[in-house]
Parts: sequence; structure tokens; C-alpha cells
Amino acid sequence: MTIIVTSAFDSGNIRLLKADGPVLDLEIRQDAHSDFYQWFHFRLSGVRGQALTLRITNCAGAAYPMGWPGYQARVSTDRETWFLADTTYEDGTLTIQVETDTDLLWLAYFAPYSMERHHDFVATLAELSDVRHRTLGTSLDGQPIDCLTIGEGPLTVWLYARQHPGESMAEWWMEGALERLVDPDDAVARALRQRCTFHCVPNMNPDGSVRGHLRTNAAGVNLNREWHAPSDERSPEVLCVRNAMDEAPPVFAMDIHGDEAIAANFLAGFEGIPSLTERQEELYHLFARTLERICPDFQTEEGYELSRPGEANLSMSTTQLAERYGCVSMTLEMPFKDHAPLADPLHGWSPDRSKALARSCLDALHQILPELEQR
Repeated sequence: MTIIVTSAFDSGNIRLLKADGPVLDLEIRQDAHSDFYQWFHFRLSGVRGQALTLRITNCAGAAYPMGWPGYQARVSTDRETWFLADTTYEDGTLTIQVETDTDLLWLAYFAPYSMERHHDFVATLAELSDVRHRTLGTSLDGQPIDCLTIGEGPLTVWLYARQHPGESMAEWWMEGALERLVDPDDAVARALRQRCTFHCVPNMNPDGSVRGHLRTNAAGVNLNREWHAPSDERSPEVLCVRNAMDEAPPVFAMDIHGDEAIAANFLAGFEGIPSLTERQEELYHLFARTLERICPDFQTEEGYELSRPGEANLSMSTTQLAERYGCVSMTLEMPFKDHAPLADPLHGWSPDRSKALARSCLDALHQILPELEQR
């Protein structure tokens, strides 16, 4: 049976170059109007019982080639559970070897989070009496930027994710956070709702998500370099969210991402902003230490190089928010590889672990609330 390759669906991305029976040469398409690429998501049909060798040949030119060594692709037969595939990287080619006893097989850079799932989840939450939904604006392709507001407390918290659409673990994290926040039987959630008001944007970049982009929106713009001067022409997604933040300035904010190269969960902060205060730093590190203490899937040893004093990049959301509002803001990075200190050889870093980490982040926030309230 001839193997058919397709990526003509939500978040799909691949191009078939050559097929020789079960050996396929493929390449990842670039983000539109951009040189970025790394995300892939495609379907194979006619593969039952075949030992497949899938060679993605243009990986050396990807956005983060240092992310390929040690990486393992995700495969699924039901699009619900994703497993690690035998994956190697050499001379710019990522080789995936897999065999299945089903006719259909899906492969992806990470377990996808579809826009259909996004809309279903938002609709479910919006039906709840203690959740307020609003559309902050629309993307360049006309998709809504959804915001869900939960809680009645005086501390304003913003949680927002998926500025980079290929980092789908970010929206799995948001699903975990929101599920917990609306749980009427969860004591931590009840306390958080009493003391905080949460504004949650599950997907900042719906256009890139649908198009199968790694890092950019429909115009090829990296949204996390637009926070200093967003515009309707280039980055309406950022503009509408930042305008909403101006109306309800955050005391605490988390921007949720994925990292291609570092095999661990970690935070990035705002240490180089011009107006940095000692109290801001203390609260940021208190949250990080608290999260590390309560969650084995988080660590503080590995991470990004720190900015020097006064040299923070204020086009990024975490630094822009800390400078603009004097808040405690942070970027949470999750791995495409795995959290190496506690690796899972079957699933790697996964949707379920992303959701569990979100619940731990809420635990950590709850524990530091007394300090935030005295900031």
C-alpha cells in the first residue's frame, strides 16, 4: 500500500520530498513571511506493519538546531496519547524510526493543542457562572483573542500562553491551571479566587497555531518581541492584551512557553530592567524556590543567561510588564525534550505533566500570597 503524507489540517506542517517505500524524506515548512521553522505535525496513512524511516532533512537550518540532539519525536495512533519515537539527529537530518499495527499514524514535534480543543475548552468554561469571558481583540486572520476572568480578590494576576504557537505545551499548561481554578472542591483554588482576580489568555497566537508555525503570527512577527510597541498592523494580538493589562495592571504575571534545547523546566525573569527593585527580585526568587520545593518537575539550576543591570530586552513581555507595572512577572519554560531530572522514557514531557506543573504553580502562588499582599 502506498504511504500517504498529509499536513492539511489544524497546526499541520510538513512537506514530502521523496518516498522509497517505507523510507520518506521530508522537510519542515517555514513560518509564513519568516525564516523560523522547527514545528512539524503530519499524518501518515497506509503504514500498518511497515518499519518506517522518516528523515526530516532540513533540520540544520531550523530556528534552534541545538534542540535536535537528544530530542525524540512524538507519535500517536489516536491523537490523544502521544509516545516517544526512536529519534536520532546527524548531519542536519532528524531520523524517526517507528512501526505500528494501525493504518494511520500521527507525528508531531510535541503533542498538539488544536484550535478546536481551544474553542471547546473556552466554551465549557464560559458557561460557568463564576467565569467571565471577553474577546480582547482579534488576530490578523480575524480569530478572537479569548480572555477568561476568574476570582474576585484584590491581587490582579495575568496568565497568558502560546505567544509562540509551536510551543503547544503552553496551552496544555493553561488547561491545567484553568481546570484547577474553577474547581469548586479545591481549597487552594477557593482561596486563590477569594484573594486574587485571574485574567487568563490561553492562546495569544491563534493564527500561528492553525498555520503550523513555530514562532510567529500571520505576518511572520514574533509576538514576544512586540511588547514595547505593539501595533494593529503587525501585532494586534499583543496590543489588545497589553491594553487590557493597562486597565487591570498585574501584580503577578506568568508567560508560558516551551524551550527547544534545555531539558528541564525553568523560569526566566526580569533582572535587567532599569527600574528593578529589591522587593521585585525577592518575590520572584521566593516563587521559584517555593515551586522547586513542592514540585519535582521544576528546578532552578539550569536556565537562560541573566541580563546585566539595565540591559533587559523590554520588547519581551516579562521584562516589559515588570518595568511597566512594577509587578512580579516571569516566563515559564517547559522542555520539548524532557525534564531530565525526572525523565519519562515512554511519554517524555507530556500534556499531563504540563497540566500537573500548572497546578503546582498555583500551589506556589498560594503559598507566597502573604508576601505579595505586603509588596
